[in-house]
Formats: sequence, C-alpha cells, structure tokens
Amino acid sequence: MSVTKSTEGAVAVKLDLMSPPESAKKLENKDSTFLDESPSESPGLKKTKGITVIQALIHLVKGNMGTGILGLSLAVKNAGILMGPLSLLVMGLIACHCMHILVRCAQRFCKRLNKPFMDYGDTVMHGLEASPSAWLQNHAHWGRHIVSFFLIVTQLGFCCVYIVFLADNLKQVVEAVNSTTNNCHSNETVILTPTMDSRLYMLSFLPLLVLLVFIRNLRILTIFSMLANISMLVSLVIITQYITQEIPDPSRLPLVASWKTYPLFFGTAIFSFESIGVVLPLENKMKNARHFPAILSLGMSIVTSLYISIATLGYLRFGDDIKASISLNLPNCWLYQSVKLLYIAGILCTYALQFYVPAEIIIPFAISQVSTRWALPLDLSIRLAMVCLTCVSAILIPRLDLVISLLGSVSSSALALIIPALLEIVIFYSEDMSCVTLAKDIMISILGLLGCIFGTYQALYELTQPINHSMANSTGVYA
Repeated sequence: MSVTKSTEGAVAVKLDLMSPPESAKKLENKDSTFLDESPSESPGLKKTKGITVIQALIHLVKGNMGTGILGLSLAVKNAGILMGPLSLLVMGLIACHCMHILVRCAQRFCKRLNKPFMDYGDTVMHGLEASPSAWLQNHAHWGRHIVSFFLIVTQLGFCCVYIVFLADNLKQVVEAVNSTTNNCHSNETVILTPTMDSRLYMLSFLPLLVLLVFIRNLRILTIFSMLANISMLVSLVIITQYITQEIPDPSRLPLVASWKTYPLFFGTAIFSFESIGVVLPLENKMKNARHFPAILSLGMSIVTSLYISIATLGYLRFGDDIKASISLNLPNCWLYQSVKLLYIAGILCTYALQFYVPAEIIIPFAISQVSTRWALPLDLSIRLAMVCLTCVSAILIPRLDLVISLLGSVSSSALALIIPALLEIVIFYSEDMSCVTLAKDIMISILGLLGCIFGTYQALYELTQPINHSMANSTGVYA
C-alpha cells in the first residue's frame, strides 16, 4: 500500500476537480517534490526536472510494500503450495501488463492533447470521449467519477485494514510482554495474558489517528512516509531471516487447495498488487519517460519475486498454522516482538498518507459549497467523520484476512484489471485492433469480473459466519 501512490494519487485527483485554467496554474505552483512532471514525449511541451531511473524504480517497488505482503502466506494456503505461487506469478504478469496498457493510453492522450500530465481519471475520461460510441462519449465524465469512487473505496479500505492490523499486533505484544524473553530459539508454548478486547485496542488508536489526519501539509506527511518505509524495510528483513530457518517437510501441504477458498486467494493477491494508481504519476515525473516501460517491467518483476518468495516460505514454515498476518506467527522474544512494533509504527505513519487520497477527493468539493469562514471547520469535521467511519468499520468487521480479500475483490479488481483492459478496447478497437489483442483484453476483463464476483461472495459469506477463534486474527496461544 503505497505511500507514493497516496500522495501522487491525491494530487492528481485534486487537479481533476478543478477547472482547466485553475488546474494548470495550480500545477505550476505545486511543490516540485511531488509534481515534477516530465511530458510523455509530447512535442512542444516544456521539459522540467524530474526523477531519475533509479528513483522511479525505488518508488515503484516501495509503492507495493504494505500490509498486503504479510497476508500473502495465508493466500497461498487458500490456493495450495503449488497453485498459490503459480497464480501469484500469473497475476503479477497480468497486473504489470495492465499497467503498461494504462501508460500507453495516457501517453497517447498526452501527445494528442499536448498535455504534460494525464492521471488515471483523465485517461479513462478521454478514452471514452474518443470511443466510436456516442453514448460513451456523452457519459465520458462518468469514467472519471467511477475511478474516483474506486480510489475512495480502496484507500478508506486500506485505512480500515490498517486499524485492524494495528490492534491485532499491539494486542499480541501487550499480552505477551510478561513472558517475552531474549531467547528466540525456544520452542516453548506461551500462553498470552488476556487483556482487553481487540476492538478496544482499535478505539485506543482513534485519538492518535485523528491528530495525524489533521495534518494537511503534504511536506510534513512526507516525513511520515520516510519513517514508515524505513521501519517496514527493517521488519521485512527480520521476518525473512526467520522464516527461512527450520522449514519442515513440505510434502504434508496440499499442492492445490479447495476451490471454495481460491476466491479468497484472488482477493488477497490482487489487493497486494494494487499499485496501479502510482504508475502514471511516476511516468510523468521521470526525466526521460521513454525509459519508464523498462523500469515498470523491472520493478514489477522485483515485486512479484518478493511476493512469491515471502508468501511461499511463510506457508512452508508455518503450514496450516499461518495467520492472517505473518507477523502474528513470530516467536515470543524481543527481537521478533520488535518487528511487530516497527510495523505498527510504519502502518501508523502510513495511515495519514493513505487517508490523504479520499480526503483530497471529498473535502475540496464539500468546502466549495460553503463560505470561506466555514471552510476550515468543515474540513476538520469531515476528516474527523471519515476517521471515525474507518474505525467503526474495522470494529464491525475485525477479520483482517476477509477484509483484505473483500477489498481486493471489489475495488482492486476494477482498478488493476477490468478498467485498463476495457480502456484499451475502447481506444484502439477502431484502429484495426488484432483479434489476439481483443481476445486477450476480453479474457483479462472476464478474469477480473469473475474474481470480483466470486471473491466478494466468498468474503461476504465468511464474514457472516460465526468467528472461529482458532482462525481469528488474534490468538491466545502460539509457539
């Protein structure tokens, strides 16, 4: 879940809501740290200082690293030790291909309209305007609205998942604090000391989250971005070195799991690959945008390899005992408890950045309806209400694994698979699109749609069932 995606996506969507002259003026005055756009090889456009190839690669990899990677081991369990990694590979290839589609479509309209920047919503809107269908042309503005809606759902969903993650990990650290030792090699079973309910832990984070989202300065939020990524990187290194130790015999694990649980795998996996929102901002910020397709392929190869490695090793290491977040399977010693604390700090910092996207979509529209004197009170009131909404939602649906699967099935499927594939058909169908390309886009759209339908159904069905405490996010006993 990406820090870069949040900041860049927020700025891009904010520009969508302005009139063209105001947007252009705002674009020129924006801090170059966030909007150093480089034209997508459009003639006649002024080149500005942008990011380097290495910086773009780092941002792209960083944009995929969030809580999703910690839940992929459970996703592999839902697919099988053979089917899971293979499916992750295929999904990574498809997700990367859809990102290339989006970049190609955006570059096309940048050249045609002589614009230096084209975000996701703009690309979809102009794609519909250029379609041969009169009905799509007349309703092109709905394309932007649909993208904005899914961005809001996705980002607020991330915030809900973060709150559940924070509560589960802090609860386990607090309940094990009296028996936590410096010996990380002991196989002794630890019985946790019961404290308060995990929902109360969620409420305890609310005041701090409110203070964080009241920070409206993007420069200050960037500091939290840096802290979040440092803490997450250290945590992943420690987790990886642990799960590679003492891997038991893998023959006991099923090669292919039940077809009933595979939709849950799809939702969790596509949730983790949801970084398509950061692609266009990165492409537009590069000094030389011609290199971006190669950087995109390399970055997604690295991300997919990391996902497959950590997910597979985690399932091999813990088997059927794997939990919704692999951090909950770590031993009860201070080294691995520090991993949870580091990830707590990282996710806490990232919450405000993920929150920035829906805030910048909703709040400008709301304050435009009132006088200037009420703008700040309304701004803060909306932020407070939105934070409370995410907290209440997390309390009502405290199953982290199912929340991830549900979000991935609904909004991530649309943004990462369905919309890019359909967009390519709409834009290029009238230009002698080959039958192979057309069939490929239709198959990707169908895959995304089926994943959305079955994944949503399965996640909602599981959420309506009584909680099996042996499978809950927080557990009372672990080794």
